[in-house]
Amino acid sequence: MATAITRPESTEYPKYYANYIGKVQGDDLFAAMQATHRDTQALIGSLTEEQLRYRYAEGKWTIKDIIGHLIDAERIFAYRALRFARKDKTDLPGFDENEYVPASNANERNIHDLLAEFTVVRASTLSLLKSFSEEMLTQIGTANQNPISVRSLAYIIGGHEMHHLAVIKERYLK
Repeated sequence: MATAITRPESTEYPKYYANYIGKVQGDDLFAAMQATHRDTQALIGSLTEEQLRYRYAEGKWTIKDIIGHLIDAERIFAYRALRFARKDKTDLPGFDENEYVPASNANERNIHDLLAEFTVVRASTLSLLKSFSEEMLTQIGTANQNPISVRSLAYIIGGHEMHHLAVIKERYLK
């Protein structure tokens, strides 16, 4: 249904998501998400196992951890978008990514399997987002006790990957 997803207003999401939403440039969210995902796949797929397991400081995630985190977060944000698009008014709980990452076991997985899973998750997310009408995209739900629109969640998904790709380039690949 949706041919484009318009950028959310700042009143449609908690302020702490502004950084992610702001990372999405231009008017075509779908093209931006596809381009960033291709960039992520190409970069991560070119790295050695040593690079993939590198931590730039004690307690920081590895690149494999980041990919696992991106997969988990995208699934959670897409699930929230689905619930809110369907006019579900249940206050959905938050999640603690710092608990999820070690439990994901990403460092023990083959990077090609992680990247393949991420591609499947992204394809599913894009298919879901494209199925939403304009009315669905503007629905507001509550997650972690904060009101948020479906289209905000879509932009957060895109900007979240862009954020972590920049972190990988800046802090892991010097």
